[in-house]
Amino acid sequence: MRSFSASFLVLLMLGLGIFSARAVSPDEMLANPALETRARTISSELRCMVCQNQSIDDSNADLAKDLRVLVRERLTAGDSDTQVLDFIVARYGEFVLLKPRLMLSTILLWGFPVAALIGGAIAIVAAIRRRRRSPVDTVPLSDSETKQLRKILAASNE
Repeated sequence: MRSFSASFLVLLMLGLGIFSARAVSPDEMLANPALETRARTISSELRCMVCQNQSIDDSNADLAKDLRVLVRERLTAGDSDTQVLDFIVARYGEFVLLKPRLMLSTILLWGFPVAALIGGAIAIVAAIRRRRRSPVDTVPLSDSETKQLRKILAASNE
């Protein structure tokens, strides 16, 4: 009975996400906690080229493991965080970054949402102005039309 409750507790903790779901194995971790923290930060910014929607820190793919090891090797060699990222981007391309950098080649990617919002706001303002103007553009009745309307109203009241 006691082993059942312990197993149940472990399963409950796993279900609640108390244990970390990181893919980094203990043999990959650096002894220096500061370097390991930097490695984790960099790894969370890099896309797994196999999974594509996960960082290499979360992926179990072999390529992700190789990239995690490469990040740690570069940090151990004395590279700065920027140098490590630049090295990996030079090797795998901008796609390896989960958040692309703002450059001339990615300006459309970064600028399109802003342009879409501005374009939508302009379209809404134009539609509101057009609606306000249309009732004002009515033409008044001529004298003959006014007389005819009075005759019709008088006939309908009788």
